[in-house]
Amino acid sequence: MPKDTSNRALRVGVAGPVGTGKSSLIAIVCRALAPELRLGVITNDIYTDEDARFLRSAGVLEPERIRAVETGACPHTAIRDDITVNLLAVEDLERDFAPLDVVLIESGGDNLTATFSPALVDAQIFVLDVAGGGDVARKGGPGIARADLLVVNKTDLAPYVGVDVALMVSDAEFAREGRQVLALSRTDAASIDELSTWVRGLLAQHRAGIHSPQDPGPMAPHFHASDNGGTPHSHDGSGEHTHLDSHSH
Repeated sequence: MPKDTSNRALRVGVAGPVGTGKSSLIAIVCRALAPELRLGVITNDIYTDEDARFLRSAGVLEPERIRAVETGACPHTAIRDDITVNLLAVEDLERDFAPLDVVLIESGGDNLTATFSPALVDAQIFVLDVAGGGDVARKGGPGIARADLLVVNKTDLAPYVGVDVALMVSDAEFAREGRQVLALSRTDAASIDELSTWVRGLLAQHRAGIHSPQDPGPMAPHFHASDNGGTPHSHDGSGEHTHLDSHSH
């Protein structure tokens, strides 16, 4: 029988490629919902706390409610393969500010294969942006296809980058087999309301004990240089590393 987690905060992961606006999305959620909900944030970066500092400087929450995890390795590792450091950070935050309603956990920026372990988050948002290209939603991947919510972000920039937002959303809905897609802009109040409503609805299901975390599936194999500058290696989604002669990301 699944463990009852309805007595703790709802944990929502936010993943997506570098520059898609994950931190900005979290800021939007905090500004919209902080007046009614008790929120906390955990950010992930490899060697910096820049995202946490951005959110603190934006004044979206009390600074102490925003904490940084420096993974020191591939961002995938800390949200999927070995979640210990993030799990401890979330539990510490929840203990220090109990009771919290929602904790938002931001992945370090990575590629289209990033997914959270369902042992770390109850639901996950995957973020794309129009500046990444209108065709990116068609490229698929576990986050795009099966995250609880896919956000097409920065829609206000679409006229400047030649992207048809309606077509990009349609392509995303096709890739997701009808799962929810949200076109979001920080300048569009209606889209912010829709995002806020989604979070409220998820929280209500979590509190009622009727929401079960879904696993988007294992990440595709991905490759990166080893931490010590030696032979590149890969993760295959199982937590194991395979050494390779060349790398890509």
